[in-house]
Amino acid sequence: MGVSGSGKSSVGAALAQRLRVPFADADDMHPAANIAKMSAGHPLDDHDRHPWLETIGEWLAAHAATGGVISCSALKRKYRDQLRHHAHQVVFLHLHGTREVIAERQASRPGHFMPASLLTSQFATLEPLAPDERGLVIDVAQPVDAIVQEYVDRSAGLRVPAPTAQEK
Repeated sequence: MGVSGSGKSSVGAALAQRLRVPFADADDMHPAANIAKMSAGHPLDDHDRHPWLETIGEWLAAHAATGGVISCSALKRKYRDQLRHHAHQVVFLHLHGTREVIAERQASRPGHFMPASLLTSQFATLEPLAPDERGLVIDVAQPVDAIVQEYVDRSAGLRVPAPTAQEK
């Protein structure tokens, strides 16, 4: 999770490869209307995000038994709660960076539908992981391989078993 340009796709793909699980990029799951809105420089609102988050949650649920990694902004707690509704065991990796580092990364990826002009709204919307949310915060001002290794090293205690029939 993280703002646009934080490296979600690159880190997610590398992490999935390291863990030997499937990877999906939530950007590929946006409906055409969302992409058009962002391409025009308009931020998405909660109404725009709801069906997109449902699709992501369904992907997470389908991969719950075997594992998977998906890159998704998941900027607000309520968005992460919507994902957890589908996959209670989800672990978030918040790719954190300063506005300067993120802006530099965004500038290096021409042609992405999310214009750099929306970075301010992304930071304004971002709600960091709360203490009761399962996940890690890792600084993006390091190579992708170092981020993946830090996640692997620190995440062992974050995984939870599937719920019993009584807990569902």
